[in-house]
Amino acid sequence: MTGSDLALLARMAVHLQPGQVAHRARLRVQRTALRRWPQAGRRLLAGPDPATAAGWPTAFVPVDGRASLPWPDLATLALGRVELLGMTRELGEPPDWQHANAPQLWRFHLHYWDWAWGLASDADLTAARTVFAQLWRTWQTAAVFGRGDAWLPYPAALRAWSWCGLHRDLVAGSDLEDCFVRELAVHTGFLRRHLESDIGGNHLIKDLKALAGLAVFFADSQLLHQALRRLIRQLVVQVLPDGGHYERTPAYHCQVLADLIDVADLVQATGSEPPPEITLAIRRMRRWLGAVISPAGAVPMLNDGYPVPAELLGALRPEPPAAGPLLTLPDTGLVRASVGGWHLLADVGAPCPDELPGHAHADTFSCVVHVDGMPLLVDTGTSTYAPGCVRDYERSTAAHSTVEVDGADSTEVWGAFRAGRRARVRGFSASCEADVVTFEAVHDGFRRLPGRPSHHRRWSLASSGLRIDDLVTGEGRHTVTVRWHLVPGSAVRLEPGGAAVTVGGGTFRVSITASCPLAVRVELRLVAEGFLRTAVAPVLAYRIEAVLPVRVSTSWRQAIDWSADEGGEIA
Repeated sequence: MTGSDLALLARMAVHLQPGQVAHRARLRVQRTALRRWPQAGRRLLAGPDPATAAGWPTAFVPVDGRASLPWPDLATLALGRVELLGMTRELGEPPDWQHANAPQLWRFHLHYWDWAWGLASDADLTAARTVFAQLWRTWQTAAVFGRGDAWLPYPAALRAWSWCGLHRDLVAGSDLEDCFVRELAVHTGFLRRHLESDIGGNHLIKDLKALAGLAVFFADSQLLHQALRRLIRQLVVQVLPDGGHYERTPAYHCQVLADLIDVADLVQATGSEPPPEITLAIRRMRRWLGAVISPAGAVPMLNDGYPVPAELLGALRPEPPAAGPLLTLPDTGLVRASVGGWHLLADVGAPCPDELPGHAHADTFSCVVHVDGMPLLVDTGTSTYAPGCVRDYERSTAAHSTVEVDGADSTEVWGAFRAGRRARVRGFSASCEADVVTFEAVHDGFRRLPGRPSHHRRWSLASSGLRIDDLVTGEGRHTVTVRWHLVPGSAVRLEPGGAAVTVGGGTFRVSITASCPLAVRVELRLVAEGFLRTAVAPVLAYRIEAVLPVRVSTSWRQAIDWSADEGGEIA
């Protein structure tokens, strides 16, 4: 490891909580021991007595089981093919459950077993039970306890939850049941001692949800009480006062909301009232989700965003957004503005929790824009978690509609899931007067550069269009680049003083003014449309090399309204 690598690691570690380091060390020791002595570990981590298994209440169906998601069907699975994340792979004969050459995220999804919900809903349940049993027996033989991706805590938690739910339709009463229930008992013992307190976030929520599900399955009231108590403690940290999940990634907000709905519904199905802290968190998270959904009905792909299926979004039941042209979500750092046919969602907050940078992007002051329900400016999103140039780009400032200074990122993202120095936002203010919404803030994400540049951005939204004023202050000569990421399929024509942009919603005039000469160009970049799926999209970019301060103003107008007043500059 080089000196610069050590410096990056130190700048990340300074944000961690002391307990995280201790938990990480403990889990690594346990994992090393399990790899060396798996059978001994299986005995030491014994779970509840399988004879206590009662299963889940018949009235309870989890979100995965009722959302009508596009799971692999019976015919495909019977042929030994599994389609996950848009990628189909052959299990082979005998089935290969390791798939070492597949992306790790795909392997994780293989070991979740949530894909088997397609079997549980098949009309030919007898055939579905047969296929499930065949696949399950080969998995149990191949997945050695404590080894490989299958026995990382996160996949184990999702798998345990899925198996608890699938038991009734695909296992109960069959000759598989005794072995299946014993394996669930083993999962219980494993998860009790492998809670991901080192990571926290949505991982720990998934772990605790699985423990709650296992506790109900084995009629273990004490374990259920412990899991719910720890879950409630996490909600105080992870669900912010404005209702957003603290990782500030809307797609993961949906995951955590689904987890809480599942836990509340499961507890209620047992005849008990869910803890009020959980039901309150669900209400607040539904309200937040309704506030950030786009006019097209999609979850924005901010930070490590990915497309959330409409079926899942419907099952989450987000609340209708509050009326009004301006809504601020101060704790998650999002601002929603809607005037006329224009809709804007901007990021003016912290990139991540101090102790959990894994899903952060260097996207401070980026924004997504819709006009008359159609996308104009988009977020690049996330197509991979694998380390490398694609992951680096998708997390970078250059991949977002904001300002870059000297080619640096506003938050020092590195590796696949790490971040060092983070942008700090201050001076936020917002107003709504005479049908014009204005808000602004400053961030210091470039303070590590010579001259300590800072970025001030002001948005002004009216029915006639959008104006964004950028001011970069500091000392010395720097290269300032402003980028606007357009929806795939856009056409851009450069013109004197700006550009003409044609998208599905019409044609827009982009007017650009600056305090010094600039060079305008069109770049072609990739926008994520799902796992390992991208589309080429144009990026309108302009570059300035000058001594600070530098001012740049960008106005967006629909082509039918080219005479609108351009407004003032940042003072």
